[in-house]
Amino acid sequence: MCQVKISFYTNFGGVINIRDEDAINRFGAKLREIRFSRGISQEYLANLAQIPLQQVGRIERGEINVTLSTMSVLSKALQISIAEFFL
Repeated sequence: MCQVKISFYTNFGGVINIRDEDAINRFGAKLREIRFSRGISQEYLANLAQIPLQQVGRIERGEINVTLSTMSVLSKALQISIAEFFL
């Protein structure tokens, strides 16, 4: 079952925050799978992508909703297309 959390914020005209827990967990698992297949540590990936080490771990554990910008730097660091995270 897909778990989607929707939060509504009304400041400055309203912002809708949608959080699909299943998609977030699948993305993190795929990132970990790709990283393992290349024999890369979280620390090395963080350095390549120029993001905090803790962020890599949080992404892999499904704790944070990844932005498109973060997907982009991770895909460049791993030398893959963003689409490969979703195959």
